[in-house]
Formats: sequence, structure tokens, C-alpha cells
Amino acid sequence: MNIEDYREYCLSLGEDVEEKLPFTAFKYAGGVLAFYVNGHMFSFFDCDNFGVITIKCQSDRIEELKAQYSCIGKPFNLSPKYWIGVDAKTAPDNLLRELTKHSYEIVKDKYNK
Repeated sequence: MNIEDYREYCLSLGEDVEEKLPFTAFKYAGGVLAFYVNGHMFSFFDCDNFGVITIKCQSDRIEELKAQYSCIGKPFNLSPKYWIGVDAKTAPDNLLRELTKHSYEIVKDKYNK
């Protein structure tokens, strides 16, 4: 999936999805685009290097997903207990959509207003 298709998919998950560039104050993270629901992040990636997408995941599913898919690894700069990194270039589109939707639902349910 390319960067624009992924962005559009994230925004299509609900009217409550917001996109932000939250790290513009940091020299090497200014191009990180993050997606939020209820004010909390559920996915982000670097627009300048669309290599790894960091996605929230249920802790009990992470090891199974890593064993099953070579495109899943450590998240960028977040706890590997709650987040995964997905290789945007090698991940099947349907898997990326499934994991992203699940991430959105995890965060939305946890921080439901």
C-alpha cells in the first residue's frame, strides 16, 4: 500500500479520526504523521520515509503476529508490549487494513468519550 492510500484508509475509519504532525519541534521527527481517535494516537509513520507504520495492538496477539508475518516487527520508539511496526512495503494490503482498523477500535473503545 502506498502512503496516500494508507492515509486515506486511516481517515475513512470514522468521522472522529484526526491527522496531525505532532513532532514538528523535533529535528528528525517533523515529518511524522499520526492518526488519532478520541485524542489518542492509533497509528503513525514518517512521511519522508514510508518504511514502517507503527500501530497499536493487543499485547496477547503481538508474538503470534510476528511469528506468522515477516513484515511485523518492533514499533518505532514506543513500547513493544502494546505497539507493532509493520513494513509498509511488504505487508499485504488486507493485513495492513485489518491491523489498522483493529488499532483504531482498541483506542476508540479505551478512550470512548
